[in-house]
Amino acid sequence: MHQADTLEKLMNNSGAPSTHYRPETAHKGPRVICVTSGKGGVGKTNIVVNLAYCLANMGKRVVVLDGDLNLANVDILLGITPHYNLHHVFLGEKSLRDILVQGPGGFSILPASSGILEMADLTEEQKLYFLAEMDELGEKIDILLIDTAAGINKNVIYFTLAAQERIIVLSPEPTSLTDAYAMIKVLSTRHDVKKFRILINSANSEKEALAVFRQLSMVADRFLNTLSLDYIGYIPFDARLPQAVRAQRLLTELSPQSKASLMLKKLANQLAREEQTTQQDGNIKFFWKGLLHL
Repeated sequence: MHQADTLEKLMNNSGAPSTHYRPETAHKGPRVICVTSGKGGVGKTNIVVNLAYCLANMGKRVVVLDGDLNLANVDILLGITPHYNLHHVFLGEKSLRDILVQGPGGFSILPASSGILEMADLTEEQKLYFLAEMDELGEKIDILLIDTAAGINKNVIYFTLAAQERIIVLSPEPTSLTDAYAMIKVLSTRHDVKKFRILINSANSEKEALAVFRQLSMVADRFLNTLSLDYIGYIPFDARLPQAVRAQRLLTELSPQSKASLMLKKLANQLAREEQTTQQDGNIKFFWKGLLHL
């Protein structure tokens, strides 16, 4: 489907985006989980791809969306060289189905571009087109994991608000705590997001992870109102992770019995159990309306 044909479905007679868009065929949409941090270097991408691997091994149809649209990370981390990426989709040259590439263990990847400056800030037209493309792809997905870029830019906010659930990843480093709080503050005060799931990465122990979570909770309780922070666990520091990164392999694949791998599997199991009771929206309209004007 060409970009112009897709956009035509989304426009009313006046040429403005229609606020009454509904997909032609209603279906149960995927569970959409955005993993973000506010800061780079906390291991967010590693967590996303390893969770995808674990969930796929449990029989889930998983797609990872590389949300760092102009500095691709996921394909590089896995040693994959895709022929096409999201830049081709936003140009209207390819569909999302066309650019899907297979990851290890059976999950799929929507790869981002690298070094394409205009991808750093999507236009309203591009967001509309992406909405329609996701709706066409969504019926084939159980779980969509979005790996956002670092920082707090418009694309990061767009993908974070588009998701049904938001996992904030932080490490024990003070700068990570500060940036995670900044991300939560922006989403809470400017966009009325009140529920966040907190995952601590590279902690030396659960005691250290809980101490980091308590620090974040105390600051949020003091300065932000009616906020829900849900601690969903921690991933321990693992010296084998750098080895896996250098080999462009997943830790859960290369060292499945390592402490970090076992905790990642535990988190994947937790997410999969929750999915059975989670109420899903009827379509992928969470990419709609207010997101267009970010």
